[in-house]
Amino acid sequence: QVQLVESGGASVQAGGSLRLSCATSGYIYSSMAWLRRAPGKDREGVAAIGSDGILNYTDSVKGRFAISQDNTKNTLYLQMNSLKPEDTAVYYCAADKLPIRALDRLKPWMYDILGKGTQVTVSS
Repeated sequence: QVQLVESGGASVQAGGSLRLSCATSGYIYSSMAWLRRAPGKDREGVAAIGSDGILNYTDSVKGRFAISQDNTKNTLYLQMNSLKPEDTAVYYCAADKLPIRALDRLKPWMYDILGKGTQVTVSS
């Protein structure tokens, strides 16, 4: 059964750092991403990575967040630095077995596999 399990969410103060992890079920996906849903807002793409190695970031996290994956550990990561209160959200790991072109990788609806999410709360 395909499964994505996120961990690493926590409550931190502004300026702090967190690293989120997403354990896959051993399958190596063509495209993976981190999505988030802030209170009262739609789910948005935060960072994405494809099998071509291209990394995508939404503008608000560029220079602060970094997506990476370790295929030997079947794990996707999101390193989050200089956190801001507006980063507060539930963060979801997303994946798709089919390749997604780089221009579309931050679109949440492109992914058909989603984890249950992990809460990140940033206080000012």
